[in-house]
Amino acid sequence: MTRFLSPNEPFPPVKNANTDGLLAVSQNLNLFHLKLAYQNGIFPWYNPGEWVHWYAPPQRMVLFPNELKISKSMKKILRNDIFKITYNQDFHGVIQGCSEVPRIGQHGTWIGDEIMENFIELNKLGWAKSVEVWNHQGDLVGGLYGISVGDIFCGESMFAKESNASKAGFITFVKKYQKEFKLIDCQVYTAHLASLGARLIPREHFMEYFKN
Repeated sequence: MTRFLSPNEPFPPVKNANTDGLLAVSQNLNLFHLKLAYQNGIFPWYNPGEWVHWYAPPQRMVLFPNELKISKSMKKILRNDIFKITYNQDFHGVIQGCSEVPRIGQHGTWIGDEIMENFIELNKLGWAKSVEVWNHQGDLVGGLYGISVGDIFCGESMFAKESNASKAGFITFVKKYQKEFKLIDCQVYTAHLASLGARLIPREHFMEYFKN
């Protein structure tokens, strides 16, 4: 049975999640639950106006940095410096860009004001980090953001306004921090992430990385 969380109530063990990975729900989003969630392999997934759904799916999409795949076309793009990549220079711009990209098969976006306000605060606290992708005109054309938990980076969302912008940002980020992060959490399967080398692993295997 799904647990309904009070504002300062801890999460139940992830093994209690249902077959879809739903572990708990809460009426609102708050920093207490966000910090605790990412420290324990849990992430929020919901639409604005709904109760917050907290997930720990049975299969987790992850990228081990040494398994990163870079296509020939992307190698050429990176070699030609088509984009400029920066880090933590415009977190607000990145999460705003991500909020404008709807989920596939759904109307609107899952990144509403509540998500944005909390993650901007996490950025100020040093938890949330962004990668910005700029074109040569100085426009922010792509990026990604996520949460850093020790030597794990939990990717949250990415966006692209120009072809290959988000891929360029993601690949450059992984290469730059491959010694700092032993695992990139991508949460759920997408063909886009699979093409970059991410793969599914059992939840039990994934949780082992949070014990160190």
